[in-house]
Amino acid sequence: MAKTPTISNTIRRLRFDNDEMTQKDLAAAVGVTRQTIVAIENAKYAPTLELAFRIAHAFGKPLEEVFIYEAPPDD
Repeated sequence: MAKTPTISNTIRRLRFDNDEMTQKDLAAAVGVTRQTIVAIENAKYAPTLELAFRIAHAFGKPLEEVFIYEAPPDD
């Protein structure tokens, strides 16, 4: 069975580093619901590439500073 890669993120830390931005504020800035931001922060939902770029842009960070791709180990 193939192992699934994981995508973690630093959104929560970045929100707090940006004047304690709320999930609602970030959601409004990128055009999604607060629930979507919650799901992404908790790694329950992987955003589309476009949304990932919008989130990174909202923080003024490159994509790889917001989202971390962790490939499964080779067996």
